[in-house]
Amino acid sequence: MSKTPEAADESKERPLNFIEQKIEADIAAGKHGGRVHTRFPPEPNGHLHIGHAKAICVSFGLAEKYGGVTNLRFDDTNPEKESTEYVNAIREDVAWLGFDWKGGEFYTSDYFEQLYGFACQLIKLGKAYVDDQSSEEMAAQKGAPGKPGTNSPFRDRSPEENLKLFEGMKAGEFPEGTRVLRAKIDMAHDNMLMRDPLIYRIKFVAHHRTGEDWVIYPMYDFAHGQSDSIENITHSLCSLEFENHRPLYDWFIQTLDIYPTEQTEFARLNLSYTLMSKRKLLRLVEEGVVDGWDDPRMPTISGLRRRGYTPQSIRTFADRIGVAKRNNEIDVSLLEWALRDDLNRTAPRVMGVLNPIKLVVLNYPEDKKEFLETQNNPEDPSAGTRQMPFGRELWMEADDFKVDVNKKWFRLAPGRVVRLKSAYIVEYVDHVEDESGAVTEVHVNYFSNSKSGQDVSGIKAKGTLHWVSCEDAVNAEVRLYDRMFLESAPEANGDFMDCLNPSSLEVRSNCKLEPSLAHAEPGTVYQFTRLGYFTVDSRYSEAENLVFNRAVTLKDGWKG
Repeated sequence: MSKTPEAADESKERPLNFIEQKIEADIAAGKHGGRVHTRFPPEPNGHLHIGHAKAICVSFGLAEKYGGVTNLRFDDTNPEKESTEYVNAIREDVAWLGFDWKGGEFYTSDYFEQLYGFACQLIKLGKAYVDDQSSEEMAAQKGAPGKPGTNSPFRDRSPEENLKLFEGMKAGEFPEGTRVLRAKIDMAHDNMLMRDPLIYRIKFVAHHRTGEDWVIYPMYDFAHGQSDSIENITHSLCSLEFENHRPLYDWFIQTLDIYPTEQTEFARLNLSYTLMSKRKLLRLVEEGVVDGWDDPRMPTISGLRRRGYTPQSIRTFADRIGVAKRNNEIDVSLLEWALRDDLNRTAPRVMGVLNPIKLVVLNYPEDKKEFLETQNNPEDPSAGTRQMPFGRELWMEADDFKVDVNKKWFRLAPGRVVRLKSAYIVEYVDHVEDESGAVTEVHVNYFSNSKSGQDVSGIKAKGTLHWVSCEDAVNAEVRLYDRMFLESAPEANGDFMDCLNPSSLEVRSNCKLEPSLAHAEPGTVYQFTRLGYFTVDSRYSEAENLVFNRAVTLKDGWKG
């Protein structure tokens, strides 16, 4: 687990991580002409999640640090699962995080003709062959770790025959699944990925960019390194699951004798109480567990954005967890801390009552209304102040009043006084209950000489409550989001669907908000005094039907 952020000494400069050390060594040696050119290559088959956000911060951040540029390249070699919708969503996510792909925007499909040429070159070199076997037959020949595989009966086809067959694959002369192109490496290699891996397969599927121009598509391991090379990428950064792929990455580049880009792997993000599989996240969407990829409970960048996360909080989080060589689990509370830390400094303070009961100030004139000054953000004096309407009838939180209390109770109760934030000190007089015994009204008297900023009453109130004027309140729906899973590792003990948190969403209707929020814009995040940080929902909120999402509580109250 990561250390708490508070434990870090901000006064000390962070030591270089191993990738920074490598880059600085490369620059010092004049490698690649001292250039730093990275890329971020997502597959457009779903929305990006917080794990991708880390990768984005690493690739773009390192390029920025060393005066380089980053390419945004869509790895679109799997046409049945990819779409322009996902391309657009990815663009939006990267830009929202504050990064600019100054190296350019590219697609692996841009290189289909070049990649085909590379494949033909391998065939001519005797380093690739067309295999007519089924996938099951090829899998059976692979062998096992420590046990050599067996050669395909088609491995010794001549380059001329292979080239003719490959041209036939490209021309659509053969059905899907009947032929593939394989690299000719070593069926006894210690690395199973080097045992004559697939390079091309036949797919009669329209591509979101090339349409029906192609019926053969390169495999990821073939397209990845060559695309890096075509773009003259100096530092190809990817997660640790591709470490075993690096020998194959290098073999293709060396065999083809093309630009020698290098792959370096770092630990992927494993976040507690979270899924990091686009396939499994898609299942949540398709089975209606969430209302889409941008559901505020989803770990997608779009979901985090809709929930109220800020770009800076995610970038701070990525910086905190750093770049490591070994995988470990990061506590999701660190991500939540990063959001609180950012919003505490930037979010305007407002008042909202989520479970309202009426608070009647008996000795306040019925026809009187005054406007009381309150700070917009005590952490930022430049944020200024605003005027809050105050009258005889107010809304207060039901949870802020109890009849039977102990000495540790500092909110309102019989015989107690409390301060109403930015207003007056009030004293309990009476309360009203309904037929079920639930309190519906609390009656108090106020001390006119206890006005905030002008208090000369001498009364010491230990508790401070938030409130909203009944006459001026804005009605809203508030959605209280919590973690989607009950288990830290949702996939550890079977189907992740079995540990869904049934309380991950609580909807509160008829909430009462201060009038300044009547025209709140989607995406703006506020601190509801004493309650947490909330943002206007970008999907469901309307001018006459405001919907707010809780981004995060004021404190980490998660019990697991």
